Amino acid sequence: MSPLEFAVPVPLGRYLNNPRVKELLRTIKALSKTSGSHTVLPAWRLHLLLSQSNLFPETPEDVSSQYEAELEWRLVSKATVQTYGIILDTLLEQIIPLSDHIWYWDDVLSSPTYGSLYMVQTSPIRLWGWCKEIYGDSKARFQQYTSGGAGIESEFNAESVQAGLSQRWTKFYGIVKETIRERSLLNLQHTIMSPVAICQSEARRKQANLKRLREMTSSGLGVLIDEGLVFGGNGSDDGKSDIIMSTNQEWKGVVERSVALMDMVLKDVLTLNVGVADFEDKVFAGVDEDPELSIQAEEDETSRPMIVARRLLDLLEGQLPDHLEAAQKLVAENGRPSRLVRYWLPATVLLFSSTTILRIVVNRKEAILNWIRDLGVTIRDFWFNWVVDPVRKVVGTIRHDSNSEIAIMSRDSLKADRESLERMVVDFALDKPTAATGTSSISEPQIAEIRAKVREGDVTPILRAYEKDLRSPLKGTLRGDLVRTLLIQVQKTKVDIEVAMSGIDSLLKSQELVFGFVGLTPGVLVSIGVIQYLRGALGGRKGFRETRKAGKCVRVLRNIDRILSEATPSPTNLLSYKDHGLLVCEVHVLRRLADGLLPADVKKDFLEDLDDLANLKGIQFQLRALDRIRWAYTKWLK
Repeated sequence: MSPLEFAVPVPLGRYLNNPRVKELLRTIKALSKTSGSHTVLPAWRLHLLLSQSNLFPETPEDVSSQYEAELEWRLVSKATVQTYGIILDTLLEQIIPLSDHIWYWDDVLSSPTYGSLYMVQTSPIRLWGWCKEIYGDSKARFQQYTSGGAGIESEFNAESVQAGLSQRWTKFYGIVKETIRERSLLNLQHTIMSPVAICQSEARRKQANLKRLREMTSSGLGVLIDEGLVFGGNGSDDGKSDIIMSTNQEWKGVVERSVALMDMVLKDVLTLNVGVADFEDKVFAGVDEDPELSIQAEEDETSRPMIVARRLLDLLEGQLPDHLEAAQKLVAENGRPSRLVRYWLPATVLLFSSTTILRIVVNRKEAILNWIRDLGVTIRDFWFNWVVDPVRKVVGTIRHDSNSEIAIMSRDSLKADRESLERMVVDFALDKPTAATGTSSISEPQIAEIRAKVREGDVTPILRAYEKDLRSPLKGTLRGDLVRTLLIQVQKTKVDIEVAMSGIDSLLKSQELVFGFVGLTPGVLVSIGVIQYLRGALGGRKGFRETRKAGKCVRVLRNIDRILSEATPSPTNLLSYKDHGLLVCEVHVLRRLADGLLPADVKKDFLEDLDDLANLKGIQFQLRALDRIRWAYTKWLK
């Protein structure tokens, strides 16, 4: 049974009808509800529930029964757990952004270029501060001068008034010059060091303050995690946990001491002029000597829940807001400059050049509009001519559309020329049977044989007559047979060319789909390239975001390895409070980065390994958990 669970006497019927009991039960139920992804209630909601609870009786007659007292402790315990979660979240959210500010000062200190840029960015603030100092000192000195000479003369004429004013202006000018000279002597560092070196010295000081703030906050976080709400002695045992919890104390005392611990941590966590060890000793000493603890105070047992609730209200409405305000002030003083300071120079240049830019835009309005219009027409024509039309042709080829067939000659051209050649040869053989076949007449079977040979490309009768006429060219020409056979051979050559073209045409038709895709490829490749470029420029590529997340995970794992390697373990081989706080912060960042980076089934194992890494089971156990994370999830973290 959990320490917060307790036995309730039976019967309960007479208590459940009590209005105060009902109100306590309603508040307890409300303290157990959280919304959405939030594991704790908001601070304002918790403060409202505690304020409206009946823990603060108005009259002495409102004496609680045993059952009501147990309900009060149940309510206070749940409120303590919620407050504990709020403070842990607050410290976590304060530590994580500090690394960005520290890295910014690292850039300023490591690069003269960034140092010079920081000097230019902060120069108006430095000039304003210097002018305020000069004005304040000069004003104080001038007031001393005027008050000292006020009683010398009581009446003035016009000339004396004019002379007095001139004398006062001269004196005021002399005071300002003297103040500037004294300031220059006081700020001897500004005279010896260069402006960039002065800025880097300031950056070094601010970075040191931020590092001390991170150490103190992580130490406070580690103290709360290790020593807060520790039931049954399960916390760390390094010689200090006995201040918080002893085996002879009950869980109600643990709740009281946890509230006192949160109180002391919030009071001293922002004190940067003490060391981490002194801070921890002061916190534990303050808890041990807390006058409102039950072992120190002598109040009645029934008033203990009211005292704890009052301290929780004080934490929520007083110390926590003051802590947040003080932390924001420290970060604002020592963190990187605001956006206004960092970007005032380009903003000023843009402001002063805005009229010139506007004038150029107005004067070239028509040219700009024409350029935009031409760009739109070019994009539209490219899309339709190189993407849409090739796609339509490919679809037509797949569907065997007759209009989409590739051809280098007409469909019936070869057939007509071949039939014409066949008629020419047959007519020549019938007219000149002796020259064609060597006989005086031709039978039908011979004509059919000639036709068949002509279809196969054999025009032997024509060649015989041609060879015979070549023996007597002049005679053959006069008879006309030589010219006729030449013309028939010209037709034969035309048919042969068309046969070759038909073969090429058939080859093209067989690869028609390939040619269609070849024509479509340039348009598709250009379109894909433009889309990928636009997605990359607008930051919409999921793979790019995952790569950046994976890179951040690797850097976080490197930070965890440094924390575990450089940690100074306690005698029980456990991390110190500061190191444990830093480790929890890095694990918290790694848990956030895992969202959307790992598959759902792998993410469960990853979170389990993160829990092993954050739990205090010994540094060697945590190093093994870190190694397991590195090799088990390298596929997604590389």
